[in-house]
Amino acid sequence: MAAVLDPKKPSRSQHFDAQLRPRILMAGRHLFLWEEAVESMTLKANYYRVGSHTLDLDALPGSGAGLEEFVDSARKNIEPWLSAVFQAEHLNLLLGSGLTSAVSHLAGTKSTDMSVVALGSAYDAQITTHAEASAARMGRGKPNIEDQLRSALALLGGLAITNPIEEAAFRKCVDTQLTVFLRSLLKTEQGILAGSKTSDDAMNALQSFLLSFASRAASRERLHIFTTNYDRLIEHGCDLAGLRPIDRFVGALNPAFRSSRVEVDLHYNPPGIRGEPRFMEGVIRLTKLHGSLDWSYSTDDRRVSRKGIPFGAPETHTDIPDKPTDTVMIYPNPAKDVETTEYPYAELFRDFAAAVCRPNSVVVTYGYGFGDDHINRVLLDMLTIPSTHLVMIAYSSTDPRVATFIEKTREAQVSLLLGEHFADLKVLVEHYLPKPALDYITGRMTDLLKNRTASSPSGTMGAATPPGAVPTP
Repeated sequence: MAAVLDPKKPSRSQHFDAQLRPRILMAGRHLFLWEEAVESMTLKANYYRVGSHTLDLDALPGSGAGLEEFVDSARKNIEPWLSAVFQAEHLNLLLGSGLTSAVSHLAGTKSTDMSVVALGSAYDAQITTHAEASAARMGRGKPNIEDQLRSALALLGGLAITNPIEEAAFRKCVDTQLTVFLRSLLKTEQGILAGSKTSDDAMNALQSFLLSFASRAASRERLHIFTTNYDRLIEHGCDLAGLRPIDRFVGALNPAFRSSRVEVDLHYNPPGIRGEPRFMEGVIRLTKLHGSLDWSYSTDDRRVSRKGIPFGAPETHTDIPDKPTDTVMIYPNPAKDVETTEYPYAELFRDFAAAVCRPNSVVVTYGYGFGDDHINRVLLDMLTIPSTHLVMIAYSSTDPRVATFIEKTREAQVSLLLGEHFADLKVLVEHYLPKPALDYITGRMTDLLKNRTASSPSGTMGAATPPGAVPTP
């Protein structure tokens, strides 16, 4: 007997459709709103993301108890996370010009101006156009002096083929501006030295910053510092902190760059013990990806050597060349990786890729603006390895270059400390970076206090009374 359907009563399919359709529409509306929010999402002025903790604020509390409470709350999330991350098997530190700017600010001086200059040649307009196009391809926005000099050097190479007479005149213009740039780097070093004589804030912050990363357990690989800076601020900080950098240069009087990549390290024999060498404390590896103002190329034997130019040397130092175009190894960052395929940049970038693109590797960036496509590409290749991690510390959370790079990464593999507060060098070392593990006394004191607290019957900490002493009430 066939069932008779009541026309006033909805069928099972109609009932199901009536129940499900609003849910689908509601879910679609939520999905649309979520996608719209993601598209319009912009980071606020102060932002951090470490592990499962995230904070996004337009403005921090003013000075006083409110700011102290905020710093204390943020430190409880940031410092333990960074302490764990820094003990990764392979730790690398990538430093950009922001480090020099931060130290210069604490020293009360200005850092080197990286904006474009007038070369004073008939080709300035063409060079500027080429530099702007180069900067746009690399996602940097406005070009800087590196883009300008790179374009000028490319033109110089072309003139050497087509018009040698014009090439000689144009070379003088390039030499003049490159000399001005070298002197500005030395002037920045001089200002930092002068400022450190009146205040210890700059040098103390720099030393604490380097030691926070360099204090590694003996079972971990040495810290490897990579930098795009031409100045010698990192080397100066290592000297003050008692750190021993190891790089590719070999020699005492005239250190020469060696292509052989040998994992040289420093060990020592404890007194009275032979055959059991131990790792020397405070040893790091240093690679300057874009060269240095004290690197010199000899056209005679075609070797790169490091000149003995002191930190903050006067502009009239004898090792500062009058014609630096063909001798000083501070060539700008490349747009098409042309320079990095040549000596010695090929070796330097192989070191960078080999150090970071391996399992259990961590890279911490500070002062790096993510405007070098060849470096960004290596970092993105590193993040294809699931066990790697990237910590980005940047002064601006709204920088489009930083935002563009973040969009290409996985959230679980990237920790962020963005904004003026978190990137302030003094605030960073005082509140958020782990304390150097080389400070064994503080560590032992902390363990002792924990043991006393745990062993106290009342659960409260009290000072131990020496035997025979009368305790005070």
